[in-house]
Amino acid sequence: MAKNYYEMLGVSKTATDDELKSAFRKLARQYHPDLHPGDEAAANKFKEINEAYETLSDSQKRAEYDAMQSGGGAGFGNAAGGSGGSGSARGNSFFDDFVNMFGNERHQGGGSGNGGDISLNVTLTFEEAAYGTQKEITVNRFEPCAACRGTGAKNGTQFVKCTNCGGTGKVRYAQETPFGRVVSMKPCNVCGGSGRIIKEPCTSCGGRGSMRKNSNLRITFPPGVEPNQIMTIPGEGERTRTGTKAGNLILNITVLPHKLFRRKGLDLLVDIPVAFSQALLGDKVLVPTLKGNKIAFTLPEGAQSGMTFKLKEQGLENPKKQLKGDLLVTIDIELPKNLTKEQRQKIKELHESLKPEQYDKARDFLKK
Repeated sequence: MAKNYYEMLGVSKTATDDELKSAFRKLARQYHPDLHPGDEAAANKFKEINEAYETLSDSQKRAEYDAMQSGGGAGFGNAAGGSGGSGSARGNSFFDDFVNMFGNERHQGGGSGNGGDISLNVTLTFEEAAYGTQKEITVNRFEPCAACRGTGAKNGTQFVKCTNCGGTGKVRYAQETPFGRVVSMKPCNVCGGSGRIIKEPCTSCGGRGSMRKNSNLRITFPPGVEPNQIMTIPGEGERTRTGTKAGNLILNITVLPHKLFRRKGLDLLVDIPVAFSQALLGDKVLVPTLKGNKIAFTLPEGAQSGMTFKLKEQGLENPKKQLKGDLLVTIDIELPKNLTKEQRQKIKELHESLKPEQYDKARDFLKK
């Protein structure tokens, strides 16, 4: 049965590019293999949504896929299996062949499809995630062999042009369909899609044309990165031996907690202790900021523990949207310890001078 890429991503057939991207990111975060180690079902689901998004995010592939669907994909399956199982005798259904004719070379087994994705875990500090940063990431992947310049042939010259495909790496493939004769291109089965036949293999890479090595990439993380966010770097994943489109580098981001601050979108949240006398009489209080400086705000007389005060536009900033968050300060009133005899006497005198109606919560409690 044909795969329905739209259903896989949970979008309609009229979904925009932004809707496709949003749906893919949501599912990728849900099924990412790094978040489900050893879970084969999650890994398979992740591969499926990658395949669906790869097709639908490419306008040409999407048009071809839609054309194939509107042509009656379910009917193709019936045509293959309804006539005594002729499709099974060939090992492939007519639908599979039809997909292949539209250039879905990943299923051809010739090694000329797109490179695989590489997943890495990256840890950012709270400040790096908030303000953005650049980091050097080491990626272990196949790179062109320097000794043979990626040809796989000794000295980069010991090869000849494939006569089967004329050096193009592809051959024409014709098939009769209910819509007439369809001609498409397939990887050459003689040279494996490379367009050349190696006479003497490179001794460094064994004729593969590539070698696994560590590559250092400088990655820019924008301001406002969220914990557990998945960031995709196109074209920085696994390379293929035949030089076709590289896979993506998928970064699963962990953000370290801060010793004082928490985040809620662009807002910063902080709890600060204040002396009971400051809350009782009111006072100017210094509040730390994420950048290291301190700002003062006036604590009103009679402030209660747990109250939150908003310092406007003292939070994080989104330069693209020109938005600024706030700093939300929650106070925690602290009582003094180890009172002297004189201090105890003064507090006792203060307590005796206060009237019950000066305590709102106590008054309301007694009424209930």
